[in-house]
Amino acid sequence: MTDVSGELVFRRGKKVGKAVYQNRALSKEGLSERLFALLFSGLVYPQIWEDPDVDMEAMQLGEGHKVVTIASGGCNILAYLTRSPARIDAVDLNGAHIALNRMKLAAVRHLPTQSDLFRFFGEADVKHNSHAYDRFIAPHLDASSRAYWERRSWRGKRRIATFDGNFYKTGLLGLFIAAGHRVAKLYGVDPAAIMATGSQQEQRRFFDEKIAPVFERRMLRFITARKSSLFGLGIPPAQYDSLLTSGDGSMAGVLKARLEKLACDFPLENNYFAWQAFARRYPKPGEAALPAYLEQDNYATIRANIDRVAVHHANFTELLAGKDAGSVDRYILLDAQDWMSDDQLNALWTEITRTAASGARVIFRTAAEPSLLPGRLSPALLDQWSYEELASRDYTARDRSAIYGGFHLYVKKSR
Repeated sequence: MTDVSGELVFRRGKKVGKAVYQNRALSKEGLSERLFALLFSGLVYPQIWEDPDVDMEAMQLGEGHKVVTIASGGCNILAYLTRSPARIDAVDLNGAHIALNRMKLAAVRHLPTQSDLFRFFGEADVKHNSHAYDRFIAPHLDASSRAYWERRSWRGKRRIATFDGNFYKTGLLGLFIAAGHRVAKLYGVDPAAIMATGSQQEQRRFFDEKIAPVFERRMLRFITARKSSLFGLGIPPAQYDSLLTSGDGSMAGVLKARLEKLACDFPLENNYFAWQAFARRYPKPGEAALPAYLEQDNYATIRANIDRVAVHHANFTELLAGKDAGSVDRYILLDAQDWMSDDQLNALWTEITRTAASGARVIFRTAAEPSLLPGRLSPALLDQWSYEELASRDYTARDRSAIYGGFHLYVKKSR
């Protein structure tokens, strides 16, 4: 299903609300869900926080594959193009993410060089990025995406001007990370100082001595005990409850464990997620690993394959309902199922199972550690899929973004 109406991009919260609302509007839980839907209707993820390297390995992604994925910040889609799949259908309920993905595709197509692409999406404080947008990108954008990026704030500045500063400090996620830095500094800790460490052993020492004690502070434990405190991570109320099942029973404990993995389990030179969390920027070329779409070596392949992507303002189930049986090879659900009721989950997997080719692979992440499908998905559907448990544990451990409890891989059984 294509996005046939540009107005859909600006109907704030309606599509998100349909996915999130599970309680009556005037109940405490219902009010929380509606606040989340309102916040989530704007830009949430300037960068995706799922590791596409792990995705591509788990999917065994290759030439000829037809892929359906949630779009989010779009870094994943461009990374998948390095494997030259036949087609990628990217869906999202969030109009801001739709505009971001379409702008990224146009930038890859039309910015003159790889250096221009890196300046636009990889560097901070490049004052002429908005001029590059006007000259090279805007003429090739659809009307609704242009309207999004060129809309002016109460200060008179266009949205696209965020790329003249540091785009990754914007969106709910960027604001959440900034708030985390401010809280740490209240207690005399500068999270960015971890970037001066020279080894994983030093990273561990910095975390244990500087960052970990902050999570024992009474104020932080009080704040994180409120579901709304994690809306900046894109975590709806239902997912908050799932998160509490992994850890010591407190949200502060869960967040501490996830940040510990981010800070300690991977060398900083290999983990651009840690750079964004602690340094608030991407590394410079040659300084450390970059997202795949910003690496020079991948540029020619991604640009050659860019027309294989279609972006849709729709939900996953709607899109699959319009596809032929057995026509899809790979599915990437991110953590969307954590939001779903049992009815929504079964409707989704009915379409996944119908459209899946033999040997198709589905990957997704969960806030808690276990897969959420057993006990919730109809046995008639679940029995058609093999859960790769050992591989899933390995991929969970190697996901550099570190914010999820579980990575899960299901493979369609041969008939």
